[in-house]
Amino acid sequence: MKAGTRAVLTRIPDSWAWMGPDLVRRLLPFAVVVAVVEIGWRPRWLGFSTGQIGVQLAFAAVAGPVLFVAAALVQRWLARRRAALLVPGAADDAWFQAGFYAVNGPIEEAFFRGLLQGGLGIAFGAPVGFAVGTASYVLYHRLGWPWADTLATALAGIPLGLAFWLLPGPPSLIGVSIVHIAATCGFLGPGPYLLRRLRLL
Repeated sequence: MKAGTRAVLTRIPDSWAWMGPDLVRRLLPFAVVVAVVEIGWRPRWLGFSTGQIGVQLAFAAVAGPVLFVAAALVQRWLARRRAALLVPGAADDAWFQAGFYAVNGPIEEAFFRGLLQGGLGIAFGAPVGFAVGTASYVLYHRLGWPWADTLATALAGIPLGLAFWLLPGPPSLIGVSIVHIAATCGFLGPGPYLLRRLRLL
């Protein structure tokens, strides 16, 4: 990192201090809205199916590692322009954060890709669904992040939106959810932890 930038090491209590409120204020409302739609209407476009499972898993196997590494490198680039970077201080916190992102990813995908992109795609056409769903996903991060970090989420938002739209078979959240988890883990928590361990910060 350039002079003046420091790694701020976190422990599990530090991570839980923001995860707990985030679960209640953000992820729970997203999950409730999606659940109401799925239970009430069971729309095919929401993506609660396996789709073509081989295609979904192949996409995840290829795109997951690529986006993990890409997200970690983007975070490294951004960190050089910040005053500080939050980094798990030990492996237990890195795994703890990874567990949270494993919950966060599918919920965000169900809301932004399934509900917004899928629903608007049925109503107004797939390109409109993709554009609005992706833009909403990227810009909602501005509620808590600076612009540089917010725009970096397009690194995941655009390919995941395209995959949800274009992968063969019925709409499915499986592949995009797995890749979302990988990308988030590259950008936050495990990614910065590995960068520090490899002395790449």
